[in-house]
Amino acid sequence: MATQDFSKMPARTADLEETWNFLQAGVNLIMTKLESGLSFSNYTNLYTTVYNYCTSTKMQGKLEHNRTGANLVGSDLYNKLSEYFVAHFHPITGQAAALQDEELLRFYTAQWDRYTTGANYLNRLFTYLNRYWVKRERDEGKKQVYQVYTLALAQWKNEFFMHVQGPQKKLTNAVLRLVERQRNGEVIDQGLVKKVVDSFVSLGLDNTDPNKECLDVYKEHFEEPFIQATEVYYKKESENFLAANSVSDYLKKAEERLREEEDRVERYLHTKTRKELVSKCEQVLIREHSELMWESFQKLLDYDQDEDLQRMYALLARIPEGLDPLRKRFEGHVKKAGLSAIDRLVSQGDGGTTNADALDPKAYVDALLEVHKKNLEVVTRSFKSEAGFAASLDKACREFVNKNGATGSSSTKSPELIAKHADGLLRKNNKMAEDDDLEGALNRVMVLFKYLEDKDVFQTFYTTKLSKRLIHGVSASDEAEASMISKLKEACGFEYTNKLQRMFTDMSLSKDLTDSFKERMEQNHGDMDINFSVMVLGTNFWPLNPPTHDYIIPQEILPTYDRFLKYYQSKHSGRKLTWLWNYSKNELRTNYLNQKYMLMTSSYQMAVLLQYNRNDTLSLDELVTATSISKDILTQVLALLTKAKVLVSSESEQYDLNPSFKSKKIRVNLNQPIKADVKASDEMVLKAVDEDRKYVTQATIVRIMKARKTMKNQALIQEVISQISQRFSPKIPDIKKAIETLIEKEYMERVEGSKDTFAYVA
Repeated sequence: MATQDFSKMPARTADLEETWNFLQAGVNLIMTKLESGLSFSNYTNLYTTVYNYCTSTKMQGKLEHNRTGANLVGSDLYNKLSEYFVAHFHPITGQAAALQDEELLRFYTAQWDRYTTGANYLNRLFTYLNRYWVKRERDEGKKQVYQVYTLALAQWKNEFFMHVQGPQKKLTNAVLRLVERQRNGEVIDQGLVKKVVDSFVSLGLDNTDPNKECLDVYKEHFEEPFIQATEVYYKKESENFLAANSVSDYLKKAEERLREEEDRVERYLHTKTRKELVSKCEQVLIREHSELMWESFQKLLDYDQDEDLQRMYALLARIPEGLDPLRKRFEGHVKKAGLSAIDRLVSQGDGGTTNADALDPKAYVDALLEVHKKNLEVVTRSFKSEAGFAASLDKACREFVNKNGATGSSSTKSPELIAKHADGLLRKNNKMAEDDDLEGALNRVMVLFKYLEDKDVFQTFYTTKLSKRLIHGVSASDEAEASMISKLKEACGFEYTNKLQRMFTDMSLSKDLTDSFKERMEQNHGDMDINFSVMVLGTNFWPLNPPTHDYIIPQEILPTYDRFLKYYQSKHSGRKLTWLWNYSKNELRTNYLNQKYMLMTSSYQMAVLLQYNRNDTLSLDELVTATSISKDILTQVLALLTKAKVLVSSESEQYDLNPSFKSKKIRVNLNQPIKADVKASDEMVLKAVDEDRKYVTQATIVRIMKARKTMKNQALIQEVISQISQRFSPKIPDIKKAIETLIEKEYMERVEGSKDTFAYVA
């Protein structure tokens, strides 16, 4: 094919017709036969011709408005170019009319590629026209005048695109049919779709700023119909799918479809379509079937369908309020699981029932923790630790930890059992201490502790149990004790653990006191053959009660008792010591048997046994007189000694030392707790809690009134509840009672003439 020769340029003075005839041949070559080639010299000649014509002085007289000087000529050349574009479309519009679907799209994109490539060349060829004449026209407000490339696009839209589209939107529907085929699983030419869609984007024109992206054409001719088609397609598909498949299968399908649509945006749509497309898919695929999902949620929980729960969470999280019904159902599920676990535990006794009072604290705590652990894993794994589900878990746990089949209506039972379990963990010889998982076990106790409403009950039981561990030297380790106190301090603050820490201080001071006393005794009394250690414990910090009856100190230990009393008072004058014989323990050596045994006893047992240094047989009344221990307690003490066969009772209320006592162990522990003591101890704890609560409530009211000066009854009650609820759940009648007490004590008064208002009395 012969290439066109553009070496004979028109003269600088050539008129429009001669100039355009030369340029039109070049424009036509660029727009229709660019593949045949255009040499650099020919391109330069065409460029120069445009330049010459635009700067021709001959044309000055033809300027509108009689402009003078170096004004540029351009409108006639611009119009010729515009007319050329219109003529260019006539043949291809006819060809396009005969085509459908993919054939039409292939033809359209081939023409688009050729046309936009040519228009780019022309834009550079007519640089002079763009830079001066077009710029001046636009500066003067003629916004319908464009740079050559933009002019080409405007003419494509008006003279070709709109004709091909027609009222039936042929191009749009051809693209939508391809997309539907892809949704149906067919492989399509995505590149073809992308080219068509990109052309729609390019055809948008902002007259005020032609360089700015304008999506008017894309939105009207593609995005809106595409979104509508998407809605229709997925509405039909989701309804048909759910009619034939399970919700679990539908969750997978919906997840897959949403992923495909996100992918579709990446592959061939404009990024600004993502928001509307995803929103429409969420509405059709999720929101319109959310009721069904909510209803099937319980089944997924019951059967631990973890993957389906994850999918349901991820889908419903996409729509507003989609998760609320799930959170409520999850809360109910956890609460039911917690209550059922304790009901099973309570009914595991003989004949299907057991006494909740006899419940094993460890079994109780393990049952609660098992439910918490399982559902915490669900929150973490299936619900991505989302705050709303974590709150539902906490709310449900708070309910079943405080009130369940083991607690009945009592609010103190759960903190009591959890404190007793903690006591079991922190004692010597418990398996946890040996398994190196004591720290983990204590952390698990704290999981339940945070749900307790009556933390003060836990504190009081814990303090009582700690005092016993320390007095009897049965703590697993000081490190474990310190670790637990540190956890409680972190959870509740310094005040909560202040007493506990003081107890350890007392133990340390007592050890030093015992050592210094022994040292003094060795210097002054070499005859002292009793091994003696003492604990001096602050009344305010230790939950210990002195014996309710007299106690005659056995003469064997009286000298040591007197010496210590004098020694202590010489160091601390003015302090009063109350001896807690009910907590003391002793070791006695047997000298009346062939085999020597070491008997570990309580002080009461010691007082009884030492009487047999001087008597072979004693009646109950004689022992009461000799020891001053009350008859009911002494009867239990004697029952333990006869059960262990240290004493024998052949006649009613007559007790003899057993001369043929035998034991497999050399060290014989006789110091078993008396049942009455155990029960009384628990009752004393609860009584102490009630007393503490009265003082805490009164102190809180005084603190609030001191700050506020005057306050209405209802507001005061609410403020008290708010401040105290960290420690326990106060009852409104108790708060009212405390207010009355404080009025009687003249800490506050009723304001005259003002209903239900109190004032602080300074």
